[in-house]
Order: sequence, then C-alpha cells, then structure tokens
Amino acid sequence: MTTAKPAYKRILLKLSGEALMGDDQFGINRNTIVRMVDEIVEVTRLGVEVAVVIGGGNIFRGVAGGSVGMDRATADYMGMLATVMNSLALGDTMNKAGLTARVMSAIAIEQVVEPYVRPKALQYLEEGKVVIFAAGTGNPFFTTDTAAALRGAEIGAEIVLKATKVDGVYTADPKIDPTATRYSQISFDNAISQNLGIMDATAFALCRDQKLPIKVFSIFKHGALKRVVLGEDEGTLVYA
Repeated sequence: MTTAKPAYKRILLKLSGEALMGDDQFGINRNTIVRMVDEIVEVTRLGVEVAVVIGGGNIFRGVAGGSVGMDRATADYMGMLATVMNSLALGDTMNKAGLTARVMSAIAIEQVVEPYVRPKALQYLEEGKVVIFAAGTGNPFFTTDTAAALRGAEIGAEIVLKATKVDGVYTADPKIDPTATRYSQISFDNAISQNLGIMDATAFALCRDQKLPIKVFSIFKHGALKRVVLGEDEGTLVYA
C-alpha cells in the first residue's frame, strides 16, 4: 500500500473562533472541536508539521454588547484573551487525542501558557508537536488573520490554510448568485483587483510580500484539510 505524500512539510492553519461554536450561539461546541482535532490528527500522521492560529469571536460574541463604546485597544485585548481560552481548549483536546500540543501566547500569562519565543516554536514543530499561537500578534488593531500571516512567515510555513465556512473563494456570493463558481486558484493581484476580501488588507499584503500562498477551504467538509495538504483540488489557492 502506497502512502500519499503531502504537498507541504509545514503549514499554518488559521481557524476562526466562530468555527468552534458549531450550531451554538457562542462558546465552544464540544463535538465540533473534537471533530476539528480529528482532522488535524489525520494531517500530522502524514508527517506534516502543524501550527495553528485561532480567533476569539465565539467567546467575544458573548460579551460584545458590553464592549460597545469601549476603547478599541481595550476591546482588542479582551479579544486576545478570548483566543487564549480557545487555544487552551484546542490544546487540551489535541492532547486527549494523542497529539502533543504547545500553546504559546503573544501576551505574557506565564502561569497559564508559555510565551511565544520563535526558536522554541521551531523546536517544537521539528519535534512533531502542534504549536498553537494564542493572543494574536499581542498588539491591538491587528486581527488574528494578520497574526496567522505573521506567524506563518516567522516559522517558515509553506502555506497559510484559512479554514472557513465556505469551500473556497467564489466569483460572487454563492448564497445570492446561483451561477457563482469557485476559483480553483487566483493570484494575489487578481484577488485584490476584484476586492474578494479573502483576509484583511494587512494580512493579505504580508502574505503577498512574503510570497506565502493562502488556501481557503471549508473546515466543515469532512476530510477537506487532509485533501488540501495532499495538494488536491480542494478550496481556492491564492498565489503570488
């Protein structure tokens, strides 16, 4: 039996916090996080080194009403702390599934998680551990998309995998336009000229400048992550 060879040795997986909610209004849906981790386990069995950046929208959504009128920087720090909570949940689920996960935070909370130190992160990846980057970039006014682009570039990831609710980038909103078709691949320049909004502008520019490709795919499609890693026609590839 031949084992499929992965197309990438090291990936940066960007998960939205909202993806963890499942069908719930906010918070973490246990079945959803277990299923996501099962998909990641499949990829690590191929020998792929996996780093993860996760958002905090699922938790922040529960307190968003209270943040109205709040100083933007303060609200952003609250969001960063939400990503730490998600990262801890994800790491714990990974450890229970037989993976060894390490959570590294851009904000110092050393009683809870270790600080982000690039050489240590690289060491963990080389040892086959999954590294989860928490607290975004550690700075307000930057999204977790930007954190994914930044960490992906720092660790020498070959691609940023943006896991979303849709199975790629379309010519138009497929919910509105039934004739919309999925791009198998598209260049950064074309994506910008068509204003496709794949990532926020800062993250997108960083990936383009670093020639770090992005693959947009659905995390809710069973086996999609593995198919992406094997280089199959799943989702949409954004290339330089």
